[in-house]
Amino acid sequence: MTKLIYIADPMCSWCYGFGPELTALLNGIPDTPLEIVLGGLRAYNPDLMDEKLKASLLAHWEKVGEASGLPFSSDALSHPNFIYDTEPACRAVVAARLLAPHTALDVFHAIQHGFYAEGLDTTKGDVLAKISVDVLNKAGIDIELKDFLAAWSSEDTITATNNDFLQTQRWGVTGFPTLVFENAGELHLVTSGFIRTEALVERLQALVDQTG
Repeated sequence: MTKLIYIADPMCSWCYGFGPELTALLNGIPDTPLEIVLGGLRAYNPDLMDEKLKASLLAHWEKVGEASGLPFSSDALSHPNFIYDTEPACRAVVAARLLAPHTALDVFHAIQHGFYAEGLDTTKGDVLAKISVDVLNKAGIDIELKDFLAAWSSEDTITATNNDFLQTQRWGVTGFPTLVFENAGELHLVTSGFIRTEALVERLQALVDQTG
């Protein structure tokens, strides 16, 4: 049994930049399962956004934009009383994973686009529910906003999200995105950080050859 494990956070800028590279890789290996484990980049952060952090993040985002060519909106950091807590967004992906596992990556990418490109406040449940339900409905999953919010708010989803964070810590993963190849129960690092699809393919093929 082989699969890929993607350890990431939807409010991580390098994960956003990595999205098209990962998608291109997966399109080339459609029969390889992908498991998403949410990393919790700034999970449970209680602090209001200040101008120093905002300036630092925007400078960082500029680098990601240059590397990836993806759009960024500074509006994401300008919401009143904004707290950069990534747990709610991670939990929305977990809720989608529990409801319809095959939609989890699409929900992950949609939340990224909402936050980084559209400047939406993806720390808010109603915003996350709207993004997620749109993806689920397009995938043929008939679910309403209130039902997704109920799933997102449930103790099961809160616990499952925290368990992802704990698993990330147990693996010793401290940077996102991280992509891991699992073969026969053994884990092999494909990348820790942003790389292009061509390099991903080369690294994955080398691991397949090595472990096959």
